[in-house]
Amino acid sequence: MSESFWLSTLKQERAIAVIRAPTFELGQQMARAVAMGGMRLIEITWNSDRAPELIASLRSELPGCLVGTGTLLTRAQLQAAIAAGAQFLFTPHVDFGLIQLALQQGVPIVPGALSPTEIVTAWQAGANSVKVFPVQAVGGTTYIRNLQGPLGQIPLIPTGGVTVENAKDFLAAGAIAVGLSGNLFPAAAIQAGNWPAIAQQARILCQQVANVSIS
Repeated sequence: MSESFWLSTLKQERAIAVIRAPTFELGQQMARAVAMGGMRLIEITWNSDRAPELIASLRSELPGCLVGTGTLLTRAQLQAAIAAGAQFLFTPHVDFGLIQLALQQGVPIVPGALSPTEIVTAWQAGANSVKVFPVQAVGGTTYIRNLQGPLGQIPLIPTGGVTVENAKDFLAAGAIAVGLSGNLFPAAAIQAGNWPAIAQQARILCQQVANVSIS
């Protein structure tokens, strides 16, 4: 996937569903629900049950979506993720070796960073977008807005504290896209198998972010 296609997709979709699934079947249902709600970017965390199989299955079942993975920590995990068909990669940290390996394979990688130094380091290492995590711990939307002055040229994807309700505020503050996990998948709905309720959460999110102008 080209850098320009990845960035244009982020600008268009604006939200990524982050799925950490304790079982393979639950991961399938969660992905189906958000796709039904209109979301097209789905991240399966690598510590989900049978993550490689789940990624491959969803690639086949949801051809209209881009299915990637996250929580990658090692070179072996990254190589296995690419082999499984992951279309984008997230890490919780900045690792030059992982960034370079992903670039060599032509798969977008989004390293996790928090401080301005970490964000710039990831970008200079070749990442074309950077995950700001955990964003709520350092001020949420205010932090993203404050980064725009010196670092406005770096596409930022905040996660860790983003909700259906505040996603639009992060975008208005300058983020290119946002990542949501727990808030998108209410525990009560998961426990009850209420997939229409989760699809509705995704639908509301898509409507919220579609109304925010991103430069």
